[in-house]
Amino acid sequence: MRRIASLLALALASFAATSAAAQRVVTSDHVDQVSVTLYRDPARGQGAMDPGWPGGYALVTETRTIAVPAGRAVLRFEGVAQGMQPETAIVTGLPRGVVEKNRDARLLSPAALIDAYLKRRVTIRRTNRKTGKVTTGDAIIESGPGGGVLLATASGVEALGCSGLPEKLSYPGVPADLAARPTLSVVTDSPRASTVTLQLSYLAQGFDWSANYVVRVAPDGRTLDLFAWLTIANGGSEGFSGAHTQAVAGGLHREAAAILPSGPAPALHLRCWPMDVTSTHAKWSIERLELPRADEEREGYDIVVSANRVRRGIISPTPVMMMAPPPPPPAPPMIARQEELGDLKLYRIPEPVTVAARSRKQVAMIDRSAVPFETVHLGQFEPSQPASEPSALVLRVKNRLEDHLGLPLPAGGVAVFAPRGDTALLIGESDVADRAVGEEIEFGAGTSSDVRYKVTALPVEKKKAPYRITVTNARDSAAAFEIAIPGRKVSASAALVERKGRKTWQVRVPANGEATLDVTITY
Repeated sequence: MRRIASLLALALASFAATSAAAQRVVTSDHVDQVSVTLYRDPARGQGAMDPGWPGGYALVTETRTIAVPAGRAVLRFEGVAQGMQPETAIVTGLPRGVVEKNRDARLLSPAALIDAYLKRRVTIRRTNRKTGKVTTGDAIIESGPGGGVLLATASGVEALGCSGLPEKLSYPGVPADLAARPTLSVVTDSPRASTVTLQLSYLAQGFDWSANYVVRVAPDGRTLDLFAWLTIANGGSEGFSGAHTQAVAGGLHREAAAILPSGPAPALHLRCWPMDVTSTHAKWSIERLELPRADEEREGYDIVVSANRVRRGIISPTPVMMMAPPPPPPAPPMIARQEELGDLKLYRIPEPVTVAARSRKQVAMIDRSAVPFETVHLGQFEPSQPASEPSALVLRVKNRLEDHLGLPLPAGGVAVFAPRGDTALLIGESDVADRAVGEEIEFGAGTSSDVRYKVTALPVEKKKAPYRITVTNARDSAAAFEIAIPGRKVSASAALVERKGRKTWQVRVPANGEATLDVTITY
């Protein structure tokens, strides 16, 4: 019996040791090196990036040094991207690889704590304003955190923050599924204790990038300078310091990924009845609001309205998520280098940069000067216009080496500036799609009220629809005008050219003159 008891005790001790080893947790919160490769939102096209949660993604590769204990252990990688897709995570460098991996997606916040302790017991602490006496009591969270937090206490059901006393909740502990930072945990089984340098790679949502072009028309009106910013966006709660950063342009095929929680943690809303109880005041009234004086409007005052008073204060600047393209620097100290990546294009930032949390960063990408362009006025074929319409003004360039370009241009926004005296003024904003070498590029430069056009429908003859297009030019110089004409079979009183798959009328309208085209479309 003694022998059996000894063996049983030995087995229990061995089991206890194994269980203790299984609970060993090693936390890694330091990244030795990190690389971030950004891919554009495939559904965005050349439009603006989502300011809240960018629709692109990134390949993040981190190098970390970790002391791995012998036996089975849990390794926690803190500070991974908020939009991490755990199914894509690859960890290399462990002695026996990874047994299991888990993404700890719920972040620690006041709202998350209340949600985690819903229908559970907590402690409420209140401080009397006059005596300073602190009282504590038990409470059960009945609802929250979205529509206000209700507590069941010894006094009944009440709303948190509505007693009129300073109060706070205390929790028995932090739930295991809440993490202060986005975390990936993996289970490994090592034959011996050792310090290893491993690599963690994964895809993460909540990133995007775009090109932002600045076009400056030269004083001669014949050439322009083209500058482009590489704008990268990180919508997550984690930043990456000193990251080797690059962006990939092109149509990369990717299947739809699972939708992950996006943006910051949900806010905690405490809602109370504004004044005492519903029966205290028979009638509600709000004092007549005073409009800000002229000097207040100039200085940027904010009118803050409460239940029974008006307060003025300086307006706090609102964070602007979508950054307007700044004017180009005279000589960019750092410019992204273009490299080939199969049929795709890779733009590599030559120095490590910080991809901060919930931020935009811009790095010089393209810098070309003295690019020749043609000013063209465009019309849109819309019959029966009641009056003449201003034409759309575009600056047309050829993406060729002999025209000081000859390089792939990624999609993005364009801001066009023209000289006026000693300064340059914004005259138009537009978007441009991806453009390859040799293609034609048009930069929108607003509209022209001097060059106007009108499409008039004439009486229909049988199955033919005749129209008259009239263009007038109030400028003291000739103007180039174009309008594409729809229809499978088109005949006109002047020669038409084939352009972008459509019959197009191209004409040079004389100074202070007009041009007319009669066209018939057969359906």
